[in-house]
Amino acid sequence: MAAAAAMVASRTFLLSRPKLLDHSRIFHRWSRPPSFLILRRCRVSSSSHPAPSASLEAEEKFPNVVHVLRERGLVESLTSETLRCACSHPSVNPLTVYCGFDPTAESLHLGNLLGIIVLSWFQRCGHKAVAVIGGATGRVGDPSGKSIERPELDLGTLEKNSEGIKSIIAKILGRNAGHSSLGVGSENGGKDAILSSSSMKTTDSFVILNNYDWWKDITLLEFLRDVGRFARVGAMMAKESVKKRLASEDGMSYTEFTYQLLQGYDFLYLFKNMGVNVQIGGSDQWGNITAGTELIRKILQIEGAYGLTFPLLLKSDGTKFGKSEGGAIWLSPSMLSPYKFYQYFFSVPDVDVVRFLKMLTFLSVDEIKELEEGMKKPDYVPNSVQRRLAEEVTRFVHGEEGLREALMATEALRPGAETELDSEMFEKIAEDVPSCTLAYDQVLNSSLVDLTVSIGLLASKSAVRRMMKQGGLYLNNRRIDKEEKTVEASDIVDGKVLLLSAGKKNKMVIRIS
Repeated sequence: MAAAAAMVASRTFLLSRPKLLDHSRIFHRWSRPPSFLILRRCRVSSSSHPAPSASLEAEEKFPNVVHVLRERGLVESLTSETLRCACSHPSVNPLTVYCGFDPTAESLHLGNLLGIIVLSWFQRCGHKAVAVIGGATGRVGDPSGKSIERPELDLGTLEKNSEGIKSIIAKILGRNAGHSSLGVGSENGGKDAILSSSSMKTTDSFVILNNYDWWKDITLLEFLRDVGRFARVGAMMAKESVKKRLASEDGMSYTEFTYQLLQGYDFLYLFKNMGVNVQIGGSDQWGNITAGTELIRKILQIEGAYGLTFPLLLKSDGTKFGKSEGGAIWLSPSMLSPYKFYQYFFSVPDVDVVRFLKMLTFLSVDEIKELEEGMKKPDYVPNSVQRRLAEEVTRFVHGEEGLREALMATEALRPGAETELDSEMFEKIAEDVPSCTLAYDQVLNSSLVDLTVSIGLLASKSAVRRMMKQGGLYLNNRRIDKEEKTVEASDIVDGKVLLLSAGKKNKMVIRIS
């Protein structure tokens, strides 16, 4: 229900869609934007020193989201420290924060997950979250962090990608819309994510939009006249992403050079027409975010637009977290199974696991400290904290059903597991581990040593025998220690499939034809 409502929000969010900001009518329509009132309240509050009891009462109901994010290592930079004050009283005047997602693929990946998590923290701390799909900006391509220009995507692919990303965000934020950081849920549990343009308020804690809805009617001449003249070329060229590309061998196209203005206008449009006053993004988005705050300051001539960036998700060795041998860690279950997603987090090294618990889960800091202390104890079971990390992140992204599927597959593939296997379970497993197909008469009564070599699980018969002696060869999760073992009819699960394991990670599903 929540997902369906959110997915149509981008088509219904405005009763009227003006092309560009009409500067002569800005303050006639909206003489004092909500962000101005927040800024004024912050100044009055800081000078008048409000009673501690009132401040503590607000903090008890909704913690200051900037403080929460900083404690968890999720703040890289703020455009203004005033944002901390603006976050202090969400029950009185909540902020509306947005994060953009360009549809460069049909699914978001692990690198995008931090943006969703930070949006969710704003939700849980009493604020409104807006996810903007870059149906327009995705046609240009963000040069931030890229060494070459992105390949152009056809319109059909962009629309397909946009729908896929919208579906993922709607499901994740929809499942989590009923949570606050202190366990206080929203009244409707995330069922309605529709924006009313007349009141400029949401009926729930998140909404999903597509920036193509306001870009499709804008002409180049209008944009140059009403927005471009406020942009200073020197400031645009000073952006870190631009400087790197200009210094590269391939340089930078004018199309990519204008991207920061396009994203900046998104913030300007959302700020004026929908009361969005905070933009968040990864640290590589700083230049694009400040382009928006500058346009708001120059064109609307008011303060109150803020930017917050979070660090990129890196391993302790400085490399990006979110890549595997098979490629990106996708958030869509159709592109990466919940089992593989779970296993990726389960294999996080000890040196990274506590930091990722802080950044990627909603466990309390105290509970994370307890888990960290537990790792130092002599009776600590290896990978216990990794298991908790994998469970929490998988639940957030794939829900309880996805976590249950991941845990069932994990247990089914564990050598020595007592889980009763069936062919249906094997079919799910076969998508996540290597598999092959053999005729029934090739398998029945065959030597297990010969079979293990013939399917390529181990390189030689001597290797199979060594594995047996070490207690690492399993048939359907049952340990095999006799060289003369042959495959019997009772070994073939439902007469359709076998699972051979050599050690904990080397597995092969054999389909019987």
